Amino acid sequence: MKKLALILTLLFSLSLLAAGCGGTKQETQTDKPLKVGVTAGPHAEIMEMVKKVAEKDGLKIQIVEFNDYVQPNVALHQGDIDVNSYQHQPYLDNMIKDRQYDITSVAKTVIFPMGLYSQKVKSIVEVKSGAVVAIPNDPTNGGRALLLLESQGLIKLKSGAGILVSVADIAENPKNIKIRELDAAQIPRSLADMDLAAVNTNYAMTAGLVPTKDALALEDGNSPYANIVAVQSKNKDNPAVQKLLKAYQTDEVKKFIQEHFKGSVLVAW
Repeated sequence: MKKLALILTLLFSLSLLAAGCGGTKQETQTDKPLKVGVTAGPHAEIMEMVKKVAEKDGLKIQIVEFNDYVQPNVALHQGDIDVNSYQHQPYLDNMIKDRQYDITSVAKTVIFPMGLYSQKVKSIVEVKSGAVVAIPNDPTNGGRALLLLESQGLIKLKSGAGILVSVADIAENPKNIKIRELDAAQIPRSLADMDLAAVNTNYAMTAGLVPTKDALALEDGNSPYANIVAVQSKNKDNPAVQKLLKAYQTDEVKKFIQEHFKGSVLVAW
């Protein structure tokens, strides 16, 4: 009986020790940094500032950079990273449709605004009947340009056409503007030949244009093409994710974006 009691005592002690080890492991997991996937460039630069702000709130962030637009969602789906911040909602929707990822957006971040530029007029109201307007010839950016033209009253698109629209979806064209679909990279070089042109921020910057200064009209934070923070759907309420969002959407980060990018990147929250 004494031996049995001794064995039971040892087993009880071992179970307590195992439970204690389990608690230590859980604490260690909690202390692990949040892995955030970004693309190199502006998204990585912004996340470096977010990381500094988050550290003040006790959140550790590990930034993982990618050099393409596919792998950040693959890594998130596979659980190799916890969050990604690099894409807009239409792009995520398309990947979910194609690959059945259980990923959801949890906040807006910034927008690289498409703008309408001209060397011939100084405001949208000066655009004349029969004006020639250049837009990108790829489906995503072409549709984006048409939505921007609609927001300025130059055209009206078919009701319920959605955001992936094309020239075929133009329902009304009161000024009979002529749409020229060109390669997005070529449009800034064609400004002199056009009355108006829709230019992506990256190509505008290359051409020496400052969106907030030179564009006659710009997308704003309400655009469906604002960038987002995405997570696995099961983690959308994770406290660490909520801390990340809190850190991102601060005045400190907003000031950094405004000063560092000088109007080429706009906050969308």
